Amino acid sequence: MYFSKLYAPTLREIPAEAEVASHKLLVRAGYIRKSSSGVYTYMPLAQRVLQKISTIIREEMNKAGGQEVMLPIIQPAEIWLESGRWNVYGKELFRLKDRHDRDFCLGPTHEEVITDLVRMDVSSYRQLPLMLYQIQNKYRDERRPRFGLLRGREFIMKDLYSFDREESGLEESYQKMYDAYTAVFTRCGLEFRPVEADSGAIGGSSSHEFMVIADSGEAAIVYCPECSYAANVEIAPCYPAKNEEETPLLLEKKLTPNKTSIDDVATYLGEPASKLIKTLFFQADDEVIAVLVRGDRTVNEIKIQGVQACVVFEMAAAEKIKEATGCEPGYVGPIGLKKDIKIYADEEIKTMVNAVCGANESNHHWVNVVPGRDFTVSEYTDLRLIEEGESCPKCGVVLNTARGIEVGQVFKLGTKYSNALKATYVDEKGQENDIVMGCYGIGVSRTMAAAVEQNHDDNGIIWPVQIAPYQVVIVPVSTSDQQIWQAALLLYQELTAVGIEVIMDDRDERAGVKFKDADLIGYPIRVTIGKRYIEENKMEIKKRWEKESSLVAKEEIIEIVKKTWQDSL
Repeated sequence: MYFSKLYAPTLREIPAEAEVASHKLLVRAGYIRKSSSGVYTYMPLAQRVLQKISTIIREEMNKAGGQEVMLPIIQPAEIWLESGRWNVYGKELFRLKDRHDRDFCLGPTHEEVITDLVRMDVSSYRQLPLMLYQIQNKYRDERRPRFGLLRGREFIMKDLYSFDREESGLEESYQKMYDAYTAVFTRCGLEFRPVEADSGAIGGSSSHEFMVIADSGEAAIVYCPECSYAANVEIAPCYPAKNEEETPLLLEKKLTPNKTSIDDVATYLGEPASKLIKTLFFQADDEVIAVLVRGDRTVNEIKIQGVQACVVFEMAAAEKIKEATGCEPGYVGPIGLKKDIKIYADEEIKTMVNAVCGANESNHHWVNVVPGRDFTVSEYTDLRLIEEGESCPKCGVVLNTARGIEVGQVFKLGTKYSNALKATYVDEKGQENDIVMGCYGIGVSRTMAAAVEQNHDDNGIIWPVQIAPYQVVIVPVSTSDQQIWQAALLLYQELTAVGIEVIMDDRDERAGVKFKDADLIGYPIRVTIGKRYIEENKMEIKKRWEKESSLVAKEEIIEIVKKTWQDSL
């Protein structure tokens, strides 16, 4: 491909709405253009990257036994009503009606559609196991689309679904996909970690996320430097710290004028934040619940929702809090709450002695609070976020923390959807059983963005060789000098002949302009042909991830490029 023919208009200015590197660089380098909020056009360079990622995915899915299908994007409401998700999925579900006033949605995921398909044709144990997958667009009406391709309303996704006879079959399918995902992201040239994760709206018994490690990642993870343990902080188990033994003192109410934050109260009373009890109120379906964690800890809403087993879960409105406590937020606490309000407490609360909590009275707090003596808890359990410096739950070594971008997730669904949609099979004994399912997704467009987040510098993108749109760019410093141009043309033809994807920058521009565009776009290798070729028969080769270039004989260029490509496989 000649650069003059390539549709890749580069920009010098950073888009005003772009916050993260991948958004800035993919727009500037001519990969994507915004169509509307959270919706993007993929231009030729982006399409080449997406096709390479998709090819890797297809090869690994096929190797694991997957068969490719294409499911409808427009899904009828009936099957969502059957599964029970039509009314609970939330506002992220794009809903629409046809001319006959029938309800449909744009597919954010395809559990219902694939289960409906399989229940039509699969009826015997002889037809199982089965793995079906697709690569297509998905739609979710994000409240606040941001970060370019990392959080959009339309995105490209690979989703595979496994169908097995029993749990042992699901375990085998799950491991196949876990291994296949490991191969996919390794082949894409990414640094990543599989971590234990929450199943979220998809549901199921257990899940792993595949995280591309990047400072800009929205997700926080913990991992053990010694063993294989890694988890999203949302689900990582926390163990209570030991409290020093104290003699319980008499409960006493103290004036704390205009002290509403944990830090302000702790400073005013001369106590560490770890001696305070933080009281938070949540709306769980139709019920208001209270949650207690130590003042220096962060509450984990995912864990709370799991304990309460609710669908609608959010912070309680101020009027609901006042109704429950008789007080404005800032001075609330667990002592004297209405009896119908459940109080869930983190395990660390159980052993606190002479603690501090809100008195449910403006400008006042209780001191010398003893849980169990001064208030009753409905249930003690792990309700907080794990923090850096805590111990690995498997081997006890101090955990490390990192940030990551989720690019894939695998779920053990069990019979959640097959039971609801009556997808069954008859076993060897003639008995009818629910099919056991798994679900496995990869964000294809998200993987492209995550690759940029992980691989870039101040000058532009540094594509892993495996997924770069082109592997080599040839830069003749002068297109009018016939000796230089003919050498460039011959090299272009020779590289193309051995299967290397090459861009010839044939523009009548200064070399500096061509170099800037080459770095911005992120070609792995740049070959420059200039006066040193005329004088010494040498060409300059520069690998995008290295600072220095080198001069080599023209005869060595092809072998260097081929070796660089082969080493990346």
